[in-house]
Amino acid sequence: MAEEILINFTPMETRVAVVENGMPQEIYVERASRRGIVGNIYKGRVVRVLPGMQAAFVDIGLERAAFIPVDEVVEPNPAPGVRNSISIAQVLKEGDILLVQVVKDPIGTKGARLTTHLSIPSRYLVLMQGNPHIGVSQRIDDVEERERLKGIIQALQSETCPQGLPTEQDNGFILRTVAEGACEQELKEDLIYLRRLWASLQARLEHLKAPTIVYEDLPLHMRALRDMAHSGVERIRIDSRETYLKAQEFAAALVPEIVEKLEYYPGERPLFDMFNVEEEMQKALGRKVELKSGGYLIFDQTEAMTTVDVNTGAFVGHRNLEETIFKTNLEAATTIGRQLRLRNLGGIIIIDFIDMQDPDHQRQVQRTLDRVLEKDHAKCKVTGVSELGLVEMTRKRTRESLEQVLCEPCPMCQGRGSVKTPETVSYEIFREILRQHRAYDTDSYLVLAAESVVSYLMDEASDHVAELEAFITKTIRFQVESIYSPEQFDVVLR
Repeated sequence: MAEEILINFTPMETRVAVVENGMPQEIYVERASRRGIVGNIYKGRVVRVLPGMQAAFVDIGLERAAFIPVDEVVEPNPAPGVRNSISIAQVLKEGDILLVQVVKDPIGTKGARLTTHLSIPSRYLVLMQGNPHIGVSQRIDDVEERERLKGIIQALQSETCPQGLPTEQDNGFILRTVAEGACEQELKEDLIYLRRLWASLQARLEHLKAPTIVYEDLPLHMRALRDMAHSGVERIRIDSRETYLKAQEFAAALVPEIVEKLEYYPGERPLFDMFNVEEEMQKALGRKVELKSGGYLIFDQTEAMTTVDVNTGAFVGHRNLEETIFKTNLEAATTIGRQLRLRNLGGIIIIDFIDMQDPDHQRQVQRTLDRVLEKDHAKCKVTGVSELGLVEMTRKRTRESLEQVLCEPCPMCQGRGSVKTPETVSYEIFREILRQHRAYDTDSYLVLAAESVVSYLMDEASDHVAELEAFITKTIRFQVESIYSPEQFDVVLR
């Protein structure tokens, strides 16, 4: 499977696309004006403790206070689904200073989510502060390789760190997926780098006052080299020469095996246009996704969850209805897995596949979805089919979705996805005029509204306007305001 990473850089915005077999699979966008803060470490101050919620709010210097549950302050309860018996009031009080890390960006009206269980990633390892455990990524399946990697880190931990740095037995490490096949020297260099970084952060802490940032994660184009580049990536194209030179320096120091894969793209045709990424981005912002068979998917993203509805559309099949439904669901499962990555959708996801009578067909669709989700970098969990025939799953959400990064709620409908009809707004105007009539004494009324509403009032509703004028014995005039939304109006006393 041919895989490439495309990096499109401008001073205002960085965009990264992962392309497999010529098709964009993942797209990430980072604006210079509002970079994501996941992974950043802050020295914060507790501003409010909520015993009823077993959580607290922490000021880390952002517009909104961040949220931290009790399990992210103390060790979580080992029994799944059982709440921690320790009260948040026992471990935190207002004014306390905390060293915290952001695990979820602020999304919508929600502030950032925090943890005190700090971790700092490098190429092959993740340093786990205060946790001496050594773990290996679950994606490394080979048992012998897992034991080899774990043994190397255990041996390195017992060695004296160079340049007088302490061994820090209190800190543990997780071996990342890309560590598979790494040699001892590569792992040693990574471990030393993380120890030095952690020591420098500790030295800075003494001189910093809360709330302030202590450690900032790498920008998107550097994170792409650290986290996304693996042995299966054939090429990494960068369309900015300055960024390309910086990437070479960064890779030579931290990811030497990908230096030869880096390529500067000076072409006249934009990099994202050449690989059809721009078109795919536009499609990923729409609700409807067409399937090759003629069926289609409908994606609806809300703050609480995302729903995906599968429809046969124009696909009628060649044999019978059950076969048509099965083929559509199989294609939909593959497309849904790709769209979740492309749109970076997270949280609770409900998939409404077309009902299938054959249990074997149900199992095949489920296996297809599971296989596609195995490629996802984000952690996914499929809970199976509910009693209503819906597939329920979760996908770890840490950053905003593509739609949340690139779009904002519609100013006309305020994100509802619909606006009131001119008829509805007209009746609201009538009620407002009656309200004003009872409260004030005036000679006439001037109604300011959008063109569609004024047209309705002077045409279809003209009889009602005449009846209202007769009832209140006042004249009503209308004026079009081009800047008004379809639902906006004002009734002015004359």
